[in-house]
Amino acid sequence: MRKKDSSHFSRRKFMGASLLSAAGLSVIPQLNFAKPTSDLNSLPESSKVRLGFIGMGRQSYGILKGMIKIPQVEVIAGCDVYGVKRERFQHEVAKHYGKIPGDIPVYENYQDLLERDDIDAVVIATPDFWHAMIAIDACHAKKDIYLEKPLTFTIKEGQALVKAVRDNSIVLAVGSQQRSETNFQYAVRMVQKGHIGKITHVKANVGQPESPKPYDLPEESIPSDLNWKLWLGPIKPVHYNADLNPPITVDPVQNEQVWGAWRWYEETGGGLMTDWGAHMFDIAQWGISMDKNGPVEIIPQKNGNPLTFTYANGIVMTAEPFDGDTRGVKFFGEKGWIQVSRGGFKSSDPSLKVPDQEQNISEAPAHYVDFIQSVIRRKDPIANVEIGHSTCTVCSLGNIANKLGRTLHWDPKAQDFHYDVEASSMLHYDYENGYELKS
Repeated sequence: MRKKDSSHFSRRKFMGASLLSAAGLSVIPQLNFAKPTSDLNSLPESSKVRLGFIGMGRQSYGILKGMIKIPQVEVIAGCDVYGVKRERFQHEVAKHYGKIPGDIPVYENYQDLLERDDIDAVVIATPDFWHAMIAIDACHAKKDIYLEKPLTFTIKEGQALVKAVRDNSIVLAVGSQQRSETNFQYAVRMVQKGHIGKITHVKANVGQPESPKPYDLPEESIPSDLNWKLWLGPIKPVHYNADLNPPITVDPVQNEQVWGAWRWYEETGGGLMTDWGAHMFDIAQWGISMDKNGPVEIIPQKNGNPLTFTYANGIVMTAEPFDGDTRGVKFFGEKGWIQVSRGGFKSSDPSLKVPDQEQNISEAPAHYVDFIQSVIRRKDPIANVEIGHSTCTVCSLGNIANKLGRTLHWDPKAQDFHYDVEASSMLHYDYENGYELKS
């Protein structure tokens, strides 16, 4: 195994570790319109971040194509339990570096990838129920982490992951890319600066925020190159169906046409609540300055009324459509409103307009660039682990309230329910197959 050299980045990582550990719990990236490309290009060429990829499905494939364009990134190896996805990864990386696919190391078990000394950071883009376990192991292996949203599958997992990140001085960025997009940044800035007055209500449209449904897909034959037992990991076994892992081929090239259906079932995912809530609830909480905080009361979606979150300052957030069925967030203040969505911005004040964004010369999405900058400079990214955890907690609280069909009371500081034994039992689940939650 090739040893990691004493690069400019490695020394910087060592020297910055204590800063992250001590300051990480209180430092939040400032709201700004960053110019990440020019900043990266000013860094020494020796500032290389060597990446390993864990999970190689549709989302990971998109991240790979973006990350690999950043000059300071070197993709080293990948891991997936599905053989055809490992093969696709090898072909894509080899094509970029002018290598032979067989020369790109790939693994079935993520532990083998984490053991490599020549990997500085990992991208984790697996099904949600694997997020916490892999990320915590990566923390103990001293790898920085780009973790897809939602942060974890359960609230207790999120608590354990926050501890592991800070105890090990790890840079962890959550894949909440809207935080790095100009229109969302601008909307939040205008809301926080009071351009529409004191906020009273926020609508966040995440689709139909109903609890995920019980697994009901028909059983199908398991592909010969898929380790189904390892795919299931800590969850209770469900039978295989191709919708969970949409088919792909390498020759001829045919990538996934749909997203993996594990998102929609309670045994394997959190439904639209976590899939889109991890984006839109995130922006809503950011706008009302509730990062690292959360609601105190959750009223389930019931009898035609929307899922409702109430915060200690009196602001109410509802999960419901607005402006047709725009997936986005609408802030209502005493003097007007602002709504924001992907590629969209509207306001009751016509003078509020999103400024032009500088061209990103590297063609890499700003969120990926922010992560690489953060790794090199040993600073928290714009969507750090505490932010990811508080956002994910809101999603989980919505699912728990809808599942129980009654109002819940939550203490966002203590991160627990008020003597509610039934609700507290849903903060986590018992792992199967000998797996256990670490911290």
